[in-house]
Amino acid sequence: MGRPRRPQAWIGPAIAAMSLSLPASADNFVKVFYDTKTDELVVTMVYQGTNPDHNFSLRWGDCLAAEPGNSPGVTAEVLDDQWEDPAQQEFQKTTRFALSDMPCGRPAIVTLRTAPRFFYSLTIPG
Repeated sequence: MGRPRRPQAWIGPAIAAMSLSLPASADNFVKVFYDTKTDELVVTMVYQGTNPDHNFSLRWGDCLAAEPGNSPGVTAEVLDDQWEDPAQQEFQKTTRFALSDMPCGRPAIVTLRTAPRFFYSLTIPG
């Protein structure tokens, strides 16, 4: 009868180190604000790819009715036109989004979403 085998102590840390060294390909928010002078959302994204020429757009969801005492809400998905670009280098880009096609009246709570699960909410005043 031999000794029971114990997992190698180095396997866990090795797997963790490999996963930390893999580049993340998700887009994320650096800064978001509403510009009252231009009626635009100003969104600074950080993303990874092979080039800095990614363009971002919004895909609006449906306007959700307001709970009593709150503003209506809407989610906008921030889309990257080069979402399949291999994650080789990190870039940052600021994009301005006009709110003329926002499906809710104002004031409204806008939640921006990127894949996989990054969210940013702000209130657009009336």
